[in-house]
Amino acid sequence: MAPEPADAGARELADLVAGLRDELVAIRRDLHAHPELGRTEERTTRVVAERLRAAGLRPHVLPGSGLWCDIGPTVGPRGTRRVALRADLDGLPVPDACRLPWASTVRGVAHACGHDVHTTAVLGAGLALAQVADRLEAGVRLIFQPAEEVQPGGSLDVMAAGGLDGVDRIFAVHCDPKLDVGLVGTRIGPITSASDEVTVTLTGRGGHTSRPHLTGDVVFALGQVITQVPAVLGRRLDPRSGVNLTWGAVRAGTVHNAIPATGTVMGTLRCLDVRAWEHASQVFEQAVHDAVRSLGVEVEVKHQRGVPPVENREGSTGVLEAAARDVLGPESVRLTEQSLGGEDFAWYLQKVPGAMARLGTRTPGGHTYDIHQGDLRVDERAVEAGAVLLARAAQLAGRAAPDPAERRHD
Repeated sequence: MAPEPADAGARELADLVAGLRDELVAIRRDLHAHPELGRTEERTTRVVAERLRAAGLRPHVLPGSGLWCDIGPTVGPRGTRRVALRADLDGLPVPDACRLPWASTVRGVAHACGHDVHTTAVLGAGLALAQVADRLEAGVRLIFQPAEEVQPGGSLDVMAAGGLDGVDRIFAVHCDPKLDVGLVGTRIGPITSASDEVTVTLTGRGGHTSRPHLTGDVVFALGQVITQVPAVLGRRLDPRSGVNLTWGAVRAGTVHNAIPATGTVMGTLRCLDVRAWEHASQVFEQAVHDAVRSLGVEVEVKHQRGVPPVENREGSTGVLEAAARDVLGPESVRLTEQSLGGEDFAWYLQKVPGAMARLGTRTPGGHTYDIHQGDLRVDERAVEAGAVLLARAAQLAGRAAPDPAERRHD
């Protein structure tokens, strides 16, 4: 997919990953055929751990599911430094419709977000780096986390178990089926959004539709919440923060001529700026109460905080871009758009600097699929591309002097 790297270190890693190509694709297909939901990824954890042990490594398995594994020096030439590469293990509660020989064998569960690719790419990067461990200038930690799809995310499980201890920088990739295989999408700053779940329940005195003045009309009140609250957020929060409130479900009543006593509206609140996200909950709840204050209904607001935005640091993004140009070709990097999707990789970046890149999975000229859909297909050359990209990023990050602008978040 790319010309032979000019740098000897990059060339060696590319050759090592190429030698693993067939095995990595086979592992990816096995994982795709046996997806597991968040915090149940026991088989997936076992497959990864056994392959790492076969390479002479010593994985640390977390309680339940997930693991991490250290490679290379604990103290490098510039002191104690460690670079982490992160993958997520879980599938989605989505029926598999890819119609391939390695389609999911688990009814109603599929790797519809490409986590099987992420896992295999980090595994491949680790197996390649293990073969040059004596020449690494910083240690590398492979993190295979559970439950990325379960808010607030399995990254918190990893950190609670000490998985980020001693790590100075962290990298990850995420499949992008809108981008051709061999290409990488990067962006400095927010690349994903905060993603929260919100539920508003209204209660009032129900009654006949011929006498609405004797009721607390929750259907009318829900309409005020649905239409007014998004507009209020757009005026109370900085529009540059990318706040987006979208309703996904409304439930009230059963017949045409009776005003119900209760009603509920549910949606997602997303925000591209972490500072606005921290303030949005208060603004949202006040806007709901203000919208129905004169309508004679009681209000219950539930705001389930999800994940903050993934905010790529400049220096770490530069490392990923340099790695991509080294091993995928000088024209491999693209500026990617901001997404309103959520990603729990963001929690790691609250503690240490790092960056996430979008990994192209579309066959050039082929169909454009979408993530979280059962028919998702990826060009399996993305596994090798992701592995060599992450391996080279770890190598380059270890060589670079620490960036004072990218200090740990305490």
